[in-house]
Amino acid sequence: MHFQIKHMSTFRDLGVRKEFIDSLKELNIITPSDIQEKTIPVLLKSEKDFVGLAQTGTGKTVAFGLPILHKIDPSDDSVQALILSPTRELVQQIKKQLFKFTKHSQDKIFVEAVYGGEKIDRQINNLKRTTHVIVATPGRLIDLIERGEVNLKNVKNVVLDEADEMLSMGFKQDLNRILKYTSGIGNVWLFSATMPDEIQKIIKKYMSPNAVRVSVNPNSLVNENITHQYIKTTIKEKTELIVSFLEKRPNDRGIIFCRTKAGTQNLTAQLKEEGFAVEALEGNMQQKERDKAMRAFKNGSIQCLISTDVSARGIDVNNLAFVLHHQLPDQLEYYTHRSGRTARAGKTGFSLAFILPYELEEIHKIQKELGIKFTEISF
Repeated sequence: MHFQIKHMSTFRDLGVRKEFIDSLKELNIITPSDIQEKTIPVLLKSEKDFVGLAQTGTGKTVAFGLPILHKIDPSDDSVQALILSPTRELVQQIKKQLFKFTKHSQDKIFVEAVYGGEKIDRQINNLKRTTHVIVATPGRLIDLIERGEVNLKNVKNVVLDEADEMLSMGFKQDLNRILKYTSGIGNVWLFSATMPDEIQKIIKKYMSPNAVRVSVNPNSLVNENITHQYIKTTIKEKTELIVSFLEKRPNDRGIIFCRTKAGTQNLTAQLKEEGFAVEALEGNMQQKERDKAMRAFKNGSIQCLISTDVSARGIDVNNLAFVLHHQLPDQLEYYTHRSGRTARAGKTGFSLAFILPYELEEIHKIQKELGIKFTEISF
């Protein structure tokens, strides 16, 4: 009997320096993921623009973060890399990860995060210190550039992380302005889970025609560790069904998606009345309330977040067992983003839609477009 052994590459094979490998080990990151394996050697070696098609939860921060850190010259005090990301949460997370990666570095590499919802003066003061890498939301970065507080003339690399998310959140103009400021001075590395026309336009306008392109599982943009299910119901019975679902799974955490802010608030109130530990995330909330809900969710003191599509941007919590769709989303790629919140980092999870009989057509459409299979369940 012959077994074929696939050689698993290591970070060392990919060309990562020992001090970063030591930091990764401490974070329990031992074997490169698909996107890391395809991306790191290219970004380390070539001075080219780069387009990566990959969804959240595939290990992108390591894929672009390590090459960025490799390319920083610590003896030069100027800003040498710029990473743009859609939400405050993601920006903070990327900064935190880069900081952890540099734990064993001989020379200090300084990373600063800038985002809306925090006093700009405080961020301006932080930027007066040596800063090699800026991680930013697009709107806040534009403010700082226009006030003359950020000098981008030595930037070697600009990373657009979750580019499709940034566009769907309304950052198109800001992105165009930032890319105008930086065009001609460095390489652009763009990562996106989907490739709508607007992204193609950005690639055409600001990136070289010979940009390297890498995609992870292009045929399954929806993670294959997710089981997709639907259950038929009526408007009246929907909440009761969600209640009995949560009662059956007291130890599992997840996110329930609603289409509107009002729907989110109503469902949150109903479930709290039934005694469930849930919190809402929607557009009218103050950043402080939002942070509080996220902290409670991360530390496990609440079981469920109930959220609109836009408010869920930037949620990155591992070990979510399920995603429920109180209503199906009105855009196809939102289904990808929603369901991708579960089954992260190789784990399994499921995505369950509560549908009215006439919405069966929608289910067939999602199946066809995304190449996934739904099963009907009842309980």
